[in-house]
Amino acid sequence: QVQLVESGGGLVQAGGSLRLSCAASGRTFSLYTMGWFRQAPGREREFVATVTWTGATPSYGESVKGRFTISRDNAKNTVYLQMNSLKPEDTAAYYCAARRGGRGWRESDYDTWGQGTQVTVSS
Repeated sequence: QVQLVESGGGLVQAGGSLRLSCAASGRTFSLYTMGWFRQAPGREREFVATVTWTGATPSYGESVKGRFTISRDNAKNTVYLQMNSLKPEDTAAYYCAARRGGRGWRESDYDTWGQGTQVTVSS
């Protein structure tokens, strides 16, 4: 089983960009589908993006399509979330997650989670 540590969050102005990273421990990282979720205060955790072990066929939540890009580097045991054209409504804690098998869009699809990194977008 992998362990996940997110980094790269911070405060950014609307229209700006951030890149989140999720570093995984374990030799079997390349076998896992990876996902990003986010949770704003008082709201449910929301699907952001997912990518399979090959890095092909990523999938995105409707609210981030065209602005966010998920990618992975299996040699570095890391998955990334490039966030462009950020909006105040993107403000949330962002979580990295891992699962065996194909892409997952639900929180319950994933069994391993990081501790989260905060992204705050000011207007």
